[in-house]
Amino acid sequence: MPHMQRQQICSRGQSSSHLLPLVLALLSLAALPSRASIEMPSNYKRPPQITTHPESVTVFSVEDLVMSCEASGIPPPSFSWTKDGKPFDPSADTELKVTKSLGSFAFYTLSNTMDTLKPYQGKYVCYATNELGTAVSNEAILKTDVPPTQQKEKKVTAKSDEGSSIVLKCNPPQSSMEPIIHWMDQKLRHIQLSKRVVVGKDGNLYFAHLTMDDSRDDYTCNVQYLATRTILAKEAITLKVNPSNSLPRNRRPHMMRPAEGESTYHALRGQTVELECIVQGLPTPEITWLKKEGELDESRTVKEMFDRRLRLNNISESDSGEYQCIAKNTQGNAKHTYHLKVEAAPYWKQIPESLIYGPGEKVRLDCAAEGTPSPTISWTRNGEKISGNGTKHAVIAENTSLILNNVNFGDTAVYQCQASNKHGTILTNTYVYVIELPPQIVTEDRKVYAVAEGQSASLECETFGSPKPKVIWDRGASYLLADSRVKTLTNGGLQIFNVSHDDEGSYTCSVQNSNLSITAELEVFNRTVILTPPKNLKVQPGTTAIFTCVGLYDTNLRIPQIQWRKNNQKLMESSSDEKYTFDGAEFIIANVEPDDEGVYTCEIISSLDKVEASATLTLCDRPDPPSLPQISDPKHRAVSLRWTPGDDHKSAILEYVIEFEDQGLKERGWEELKRVGGNQNHAVLSLWPYISYRFRVIAINEVGKSDPSNPSEIHNTQAEAPDNNPEDVRSESIDPDSLLITWEKMDKRNFNGPNFKYKVQWRRVVGSGPKWNESETNEPPCIVRGVGNFSAFEIKVQAINENGNGPEPDPVIGYSGEDVPLEAPIDVGVVLINSTTIKVAWAAIDKDTVRGHLLGYKINLRWTGSRGHHRTRRSREAETTVMEETGPNEVKKVISNLRPYSHYVLSIAVFNKKGEGPHSEPLPFDTEEGVPGPPTSLILDSPSETEMTLRWTPPAHPNGVLTGYLLHYQSITESDAGPLQKDEIDNPTITQFTLKGLDRHSQYRFFLRGLTNAGKGEPIIMTGATTLDGEMAEVQASIATQGWFIGVVSALVLLLLILLILCFIKRSKGGKYSVKDKEDGPMDSEARPMKEETFGEYRSLESDLEEKRTASQPSLCEDNKMCSEDTLNFNGSSALTTELNLDESLASQISRPSEGPEGFHGLPDNSPLNPTIIAPTTNGMPSAITILD
Repeated sequence: MPHMQRQQICSRGQSSSHLLPLVLALLSLAALPSRASIEMPSNYKRPPQITTHPESVTVFSVEDLVMSCEASGIPPPSFSWTKDGKPFDPSADTELKVTKSLGSFAFYTLSNTMDTLKPYQGKYVCYATNELGTAVSNEAILKTDVPPTQQKEKKVTAKSDEGSSIVLKCNPPQSSMEPIIHWMDQKLRHIQLSKRVVVGKDGNLYFAHLTMDDSRDDYTCNVQYLATRTILAKEAITLKVNPSNSLPRNRRPHMMRPAEGESTYHALRGQTVELECIVQGLPTPEITWLKKEGELDESRTVKEMFDRRLRLNNISESDSGEYQCIAKNTQGNAKHTYHLKVEAAPYWKQIPESLIYGPGEKVRLDCAAEGTPSPTISWTRNGEKISGNGTKHAVIAENTSLILNNVNFGDTAVYQCQASNKHGTILTNTYVYVIELPPQIVTEDRKVYAVAEGQSASLECETFGSPKPKVIWDRGASYLLADSRVKTLTNGGLQIFNVSHDDEGSYTCSVQNSNLSITAELEVFNRTVILTPPKNLKVQPGTTAIFTCVGLYDTNLRIPQIQWRKNNQKLMESSSDEKYTFDGAEFIIANVEPDDEGVYTCEIISSLDKVEASATLTLCDRPDPPSLPQISDPKHRAVSLRWTPGDDHKSAILEYVIEFEDQGLKERGWEELKRVGGNQNHAVLSLWPYISYRFRVIAINEVGKSDPSNPSEIHNTQAEAPDNNPEDVRSESIDPDSLLITWEKMDKRNFNGPNFKYKVQWRRVVGSGPKWNESETNEPPCIVRGVGNFSAFEIKVQAINENGNGPEPDPVIGYSGEDVPLEAPIDVGVVLINSTTIKVAWAAIDKDTVRGHLLGYKINLRWTGSRGHHRTRRSREAETTVMEETGPNEVKKVISNLRPYSHYVLSIAVFNKKGEGPHSEPLPFDTEEGVPGPPTSLILDSPSETEMTLRWTPPAHPNGVLTGYLLHYQSITESDAGPLQKDEIDNPTITQFTLKGLDRHSQYRFFLRGLTNAGKGEPIIMTGATTLDGEMAEVQASIATQGWFIGVVSALVLLLLILLILCFIKRSKGGKYSVKDKEDGPMDSEARPMKEETFGEYRSLESDLEEKRTASQPSLCEDNKMCSEDTLNFNGSSALTTELNLDESLASQISRPSEGPEGFHGLPDNSPLNPTIIAPTTNGMPSAITILD
């Protein structure tokens, strides 16, 4: 019957109540271990079971002979013994005393002498028997031995020479016990052991070589036996060391124990093996241990006695092989090879299980053991051998398993499986209980199993009965076993591997051929996963390390726990020193120290599953500086530098930087010379001649740079002639009649020797012959005078020192200093291309007159004014000059962006580095007439709802003679524009034009252009509309009723009254204002002079108004923003008609606060500086309103 599950008993279907005690009893037999909740009835039968086996013993005294055996069973078993395979009855021996009690049997001797115990040596086996069978104990071996005693010995004196080896023997008494040896002096102090002085496994004291300090007379070997608790002190040994007349000679190693060569060592599995190599030699040899074809397992290997002994713990067959000990000193080496052969006494790999069976079942008891050599398996029933041959009821299969076919009640017994080889025998007892019981289901019904996705689910269906009940699992219409993930267990359960959400639901377990069944519910939850595992960290000591671990879990479960481990040890948050802090998904380690290194594991534990992820924390730091930089292998301009790497602090060295210090230029400090990889510890350095070097090395890893190593010794290189000459040799002559030769100064490290100088050589390119002029100097430049202006020279500069000259340099061409050009270009001509573009041409200059490098020509264009007449002082512009440069090979140039209809004067000069030469004769020319610019301003005025008056000022740049104006206009709507209509104005002096018959409901866009003989110019564009009834009234009411507007108008009226009063005062004094008629032509009002002789003349109101429109308004609007389009064209309304009965002179003075730019347009008649007279219209509504910006 299978093992019991740990669930409360529950069953469905009918059962007999009087069978319950029997069922409970059988369950306790079948369950391993028995459940504490079930108690076996005291009167129920159970097969015997050995609980205490007799033990092997070596008897040193009569008190040690005790052999006991204990067993359980109901009824209580009886005991019997065999000795050496034959029946032995201790009760019948008068020399033995037997002690019996319930479930135990023991016997011991009554003799007082050891001689009487020898007949009892042998192999004993205990048998425990009751009605259900016989159990057999393990074999116990009894031996007798005499305790070791002190033997009388002679005084021993040993002599030897200093430097030689010697062995002081212990010779412990022979005994079956393993002795423990202690070498001590007469004061019971241990002899000082070392690599030179060691104790062998044989107990002897070995000296690899003697010194004078080894002489003494109290070398005592003390032998300790733990079993008998005795210590035997041997006779003291005297050692005398004879001094050597000279220094002891060194000797190569030689084996003292064992001898050199090879030996074989046999051992059994599970034992401890000690291999030793004791050697002599001077100086004292060092011992190393090697395993051929493998490495020593450090977890089970220990080196003792100063590496002279190798101990292998708990050995196995895999430890078999060759082990070598190698002894080395300065004189040579010696070695010994151990061939270790490991065999094994039998040990179990599988033991049969004690179960309950029903009649007619087939029983298979599997028994497997291993060992070296391979053990043989034998079976006994109640201690009697089963052959398994000649009967079909009991069969031994494959020499290991016992098969009982069609068992009946008579097969109830205790069966023994025994495994044996030459190293021993092992035995195990297994009972077979044949009984008949009705089936029952123990597992509770409606049990819920909760698992996480991906796990294995084990649904329980534990039954009992004899014969063993067969269970069937089903889940609706699906056949469970068709899924490879599903399998039934021997105990009746159902196991589902790699569970998914599709596996959720109800499962039914039923007993075949009965009405017994239970239901199991399986719930599947999402698995817990780690989304962000911790990452490996490398940090510096003293910093903070932060591991992050983010997981995802099923929210239907309770919040999981995050547990952090270090090297598999749980970590708790530290409150005192704040070493560890757990902050949500973060685990913080403060002030990291070397002890904090290790593997950190984040474990997320839910109620169903757990996941974990690990990362390592490694402390790394800047490397230690390299040490011992040494110079070696000096060659021509090269040396080798070697160094010893420092500790890299767990961050691999990436590279080494070799620096040098020039002892002659210490102000430069240490400079980098070379870099090599981090896996190197030497470098070949290329050096400069005539330099005194010191070197140092810096190591670099991921963290940073190490401190520099200590400097090396000084290394001097020999002086040599220069290797090269200065670079960038050139002429930078500035002053006429001189040649300035310069070059880039050479680095002092390229001087290569003492007394370094530059040899400068020069000669004319033409006419000077092959002879070179030369001069020596210490630094650039070199100036040669009296060489003429702008003459070509071959120049070269050579490096020289005390040891010789540098390589022969190649000459370069240079020139002496330049002077300004002598002559101006001739044959200058101008071709007009259009009104703004000309082409200038000239004859190429004679280069001999340039007296330098011809850089090009400079064309000077001076604008002297416009070709138009009637220019006033106010509109006069200053002359402007434009300069154009050309290349040295150009003899013509196209120049654009000139002003049309203008006077220009042109001249050309040659220039070089020194400056410009004389200019050519001035050449005047005029540009052609061009199209005009747009009119300066445009004002819209609506006298009526079908008329529009346009007022404008002429273009600021007419670019010729105005011949008139061209007006285009069109009606516009939000979505469309009407056709363009055209009106041409032939009179250029007209500055206003009225359009009639316009649509009172439309807006219009106006395009006004000036005209010259060259064509039409750019337009000025304005949009406006005629007056609409209702809209104007609404505007008037909305503005005129504002308090601020009323206040401003009142202030203006008051100001005008004051001005009128001033006028009357003037006239009362006899003065008069006169206004002269306008002059003919489009003349600026500001240019019109005031004549004193006209004072006293008056004009009519109409002429005054006309004069104000043409003269006063434009000048006033030059600085006044109230003339803007937005102000003057308010909602398409007409401008206000203002009248003021003042002299033109006074009005002109009021309207000119400052001189404004040409682009500003004049104020209309509705300026707030004028009083407003509201004229009634036909419908009685005002037609305009004063607008103040």
